[in-house]
Amino acid sequence: MNHRRSFSAAPNAATHSENTHKHCAFADRILEVALNLRKRGYSDSYLTTMVRALKCIAKHVNLDNPNEVLDYIARKKVMDSYKANLCDFYKHYADYHGIPFAKPKYRRDHKLPYIPTREELNIIISHASKKYALIYSIMMDTGIRPVEVSNIKLRDIDLEKGTINIYSAKHGSPRIVKVSSRTLAMLKEYVNKNIFDLNDRIFPNSGTISNTFERLRTSLAKKLKNPRLKRIRLYDFRHYYATTLYYETKDLLLVKEMLGHKNIRNTMVYTHLVKMDTEDKYYSATAKTVQEATKLIEQGFEYVTTFNDIMLFRKRK
Repeated sequence: MNHRRSFSAAPNAATHSENTHKHCAFADRILEVALNLRKRGYSDSYLTTMVRALKCIAKHVNLDNPNEVLDYIARKKVMDSYKANLCDFYKHYADYHGIPFAKPKYRRDHKLPYIPTREELNIIISHASKKYALIYSIMMDTGIRPVEVSNIKLRDIDLEKGTINIYSAKHGSPRIVKVSSRTLAMLKEYVNKNIFDLNDRIFPNSGTISNTFERLRTSLAKKLKNPRLKRIRLYDFRHYYATTLYYETKDLLLVKEMLGHKNIRNTMVYTHLVKMDTEDKYYSATAKTVQEATKLIEQGFEYVTTFNDIMLFRKRK
């Protein structure tokens, strides 16, 4: 594997305030840090973001001078939470290269994530290529992280049961997730059209998945003249799944288990995102036989009651 490509480590043009340098002298030093962190278990998505941020800083100041770096970060017109992230990234660089650096105390504002509607996510899925439509559908059905998608191997998939074994990222809990019948059909087609060995990872790395999503989302927002789409992040497929699951079950422990969280405090954010609206509207449907009821359940309907030997179901619009 070419590690340099994984972290987009090709040299960049570096410009100080006097524009005297035309070549980024720090690309290799940044790459060394990224490769070291990868050995320690950091994900490719985190490392790609870190490399991009450090290379951006290196275009403006000397990375080996922490005072210049601190001044540059302090002057950036961004939120303090983002400045805190930049300091975290630079701390990795400074520690690896033996540069004394004390992180300033920027306040991290923990904002509630944006929860897109199912219709918005389906718009994105419908305009994606087959491979990426499958990836986004798996994320919407299961709430797994992008890095967990990228780690899926052929041996982790049971095409008969429609389940996937997930070996969690962020030191979370492993779990088995189930995809919808629609997603399973897409998955079967994808696997059958490609030649994979059992130990092959069948999807691109998380950095590629994220970058492809951002390009598609931005393009669609412009094409459809729908600026709301630009608010959607790749991680919002996970947030949509979690809030929907909690809304339907009110079972916080189940949500925790399905998301692979180790700490329930990370799961509790979804209790704040669910708004119980008494005016919620539903699609209704009826079934007279077990086969009809089974089909409705597979379509996402929930059983309500039985009246005059007819089973009543509903699904939130």
